[in-house]
Amino acid sequence: MNEKNDKPMFAEERKLAIVDTVTRKGSVTVAELCEQFVVSPATIRNDLRDLEKAGKLIRTHGGAMMRQRTGSETTLEVRAVENVDAKKAIAATVLDCIDDGDTVILDVGTTVYELARLVVERRKVRILTNDLNIGLLADEYPGTEIYVLGGKARPGYHCTVGADAIRTLSNYAVDKAFMGTNGFDIAYGASTPDPGHAEIKRAMLAAASKVFLLCDSTKIGKRSFARFAEPHDIDVLVTERMTQDELQRFEEAGLEVRSHRTVSA
Repeated sequence: MNEKNDKPMFAEERKLAIVDTVTRKGSVTVAELCEQFVVSPATIRNDLRDLEKAGKLIRTHGGAMMRQRTGSETTLEVRAVENVDAKKAIAATVLDCIDDGDTVILDVGTTVYELARLVVERRKVRILTNDLNIGLLADEYPGTEIYVLGGKARPGYHCTVGADAIRTLSNYAVDKAFMGTNGFDIAYGASTPDPGHAEIKRAMLAAASKVFLLCDSTKIGKRSFARFAEPHDIDVLVTERMTQDELQRFEEAGLEVRSHRTVSA
């Protein structure tokens, strides 16, 4: 919906409207806010800086997102309708990293699920996953070899966790792991709100020869409660958009970056 204003707004009125937009949409870009309020990128960035200082939102690289406590976590149903275009772009970008004959781990999460749908349609691979929705793709694509890790079902997240799943992973060696995350900070690493989920993610990392982190741009710079990977544990960071400055920072830290789109600011 186009919410462009037809008349100028006072700064404080605009900031309140920005908070309302971020609250409803979950995240926004500077470009979207510029179009909505008919102001310059510099003005929007100043507004976002003030709002972050006031604790109203979190600035991201190129926009802003809702403030969320480090220990909180949204359900898959909520995530499924957030940043859908970004998730599809990430999945399309990373598909080229998967070859026929690979054995891959697919982590739980809506971005990884978008990748899973492409994989079962276009590649002949062996899949290990703790995502029950990915496991069900075997019904649609009976020729696909999918192993679902046993363990305790986690209500609301359609996945398995726990000692049994971790023990099963210890018996396998895989070519590549494709991991979801709730946040990735270049100093802190990749993290998730749930410690139990972090444990199985660590086991996935240990089983894989190469690790890909699928992280939309709203999660870059964000930290969650339980860290499951330090930056050096990640081989390739895959995102839908990244600035040139961010790209340089991540590459200097030793990360390979695959971005669907690179922007100047």
